[in-house]
Amino acid sequence: MATADAPLIVATPPRPRSARRSRTLRKVALGVAGILGFLITWQLLPTLGIVDPRYFPSATTTLAELGQQMRDLEFWRNVGRTMTAWGIGLVIATVLATVLGTVIGLVPFLRRATHTTVEFLRPIPSVALIPLAILLFGLRIESALVIIVYASFWQVFIQVLYGVADVDTVARDTARSFGLSRGSRIVNLVLPTALPYLMTGLRLAAAVALILAITAEMFIGNPGLGREIVFAQSAGDWPAVYALVIVTGLLGLIINLIFRAIERRSLAWHQSVRGEEVL
Repeated sequence: MATADAPLIVATPPRPRSARRSRTLRKVALGVAGILGFLITWQLLPTLGIVDPRYFPSATTTLAELGQQMRDLEFWRNVGRTMTAWGIGLVIATVLATVLGTVIGLVPFLRRATHTTVEFLRPIPSVALIPLAILLFGLRIESALVIIVYASFWQVFIQVLYGVADVDTVARDTARSFGLSRGSRIVNLVLPTALPYLMTGLRLAAAVALILAITAEMFIGNPGLGREIVFAQSAGDWPAVYALVIVTGLLGLIINLIFRAIERRSLAWHQSVRGEEVL
């Protein structure tokens, strides 16, 4: 029975399998139509002379170059180098942000003491650290990791702070009154509350880490897709430039889909995933 203090939660009945399949097919069809429309527009712009085809090659030319790139072993090595820097940076940033965010979020004094420092450091563009990173580590992967970790860290850290602060006060006081240890309260109360925030921060950090991995390769010169884009641009090989840009976009799309799937799986118990309605 619903009251003003305890709203009624009604689970949405599962859709029939045929309805879910129809909805999925409709989404796929719309996605394919959007891609085809984009490719047709891209093909027509240089073909009709609306833009200079020397600097904006057609879709067919770019896709042909992409196919040629994918047959080159060095291309896949560069993809691996970019993804290696992305993965290492994301792991370091996630671990640091989760630990520090949880500790600071659980101690009100630390949260107040670090608030000004966080608000000062967070807006600093990570690319502004490139000269410092080169000075400290030279033209090595460590330089790229500095800006990847710095940019990704804040995405997770802020979300974890909000998640820890969102713990229900009544539930916290109840757990304390029952004599639960601090470790037990963190595992059974804080982490379940903060997990949706953490997964959102992790998904955002994954996208930011890829952007900064490629940016570092372009400006620092680490081997990878970013450096190959700069080399192709310097040589005037515009089809290769656009083909490599497409690859970076596809990597971003794949990363986003993977982390969305992880988020849905890890939050299968959460109201937002179960599709419950609060009346």
